[in-house]
Amino acid sequence: MTAPIRVVVVDDHPVFRLGMTALLSTLDGVYCVGEAADVTTALDVVAAERPDVVLMDLHFAERSGIEATRIITRRAPQIGVLVVTMLDDDESLVAALRAGARGYLLKGANPTEVERSIRAIANGEMILGPAVAAHATALWSGVRATGPAPFPQLTDREREVLNLVSRGLDNGTIAQRLGLSPKTVRNNLSNILVKLQVSSRAEAIVRARDVGLGTD
Repeated sequence: MTAPIRVVVVDDHPVFRLGMTALLSTLDGVYCVGEAADVTTALDVVAAERPDVVLMDLHFAERSGIEATRIITRRAPQIGVLVVTMLDDDESLVAALRAGARGYLLKGANPTEVERSIRAIANGEMILGPAVAAHATALWSGVRATGPAPFPQLTDREREVLNLVSRGLDNGTIAQRLGLSPKTVRNNLSNILVKLQVSSRAEAIVRARDVGLGTD
């Protein structure tokens, strides 16, 4: 007999949580054992319930789903995190996977896709929704086609921060996108200025745009 799949739903929209828990109740062998509307509550619920799968949104008023994913997968690697979000940008996808998410679905996914993803992740697999998979393939192809990353003196994280800075985003928005604290973003930016030998954010943006960052 197949073991039941225990799921926790984390999303700050009550209607979405209600709809998702209703869907889970229709799936054979799948049980919603908890839900949360914010990251702090989510961490408590996951610690108490030890589910097989966590359905995780990325955007919350305080903290982020990226941070929650990183903490959950570090504390309990056996728990699979499936991101379910409206965010389809490159940075969110890459940040979620780096944080340890095993799957990434957009909120427009149909019930069949949600069920398939939950069962796959509970089985230890990694899965991306159809739209996300196509997006990830294009992203990976683009990385391969462009050759070496610009500014090799920067770390991958610093390059991510620089790319978002050169798009005109402020530190608070960048922190939310990457699941970092504003202080960490400021520290990364300081390191970037030193490594690029520039004296201001504006100069760093000019340098970044000269090599194609911040323009996609």
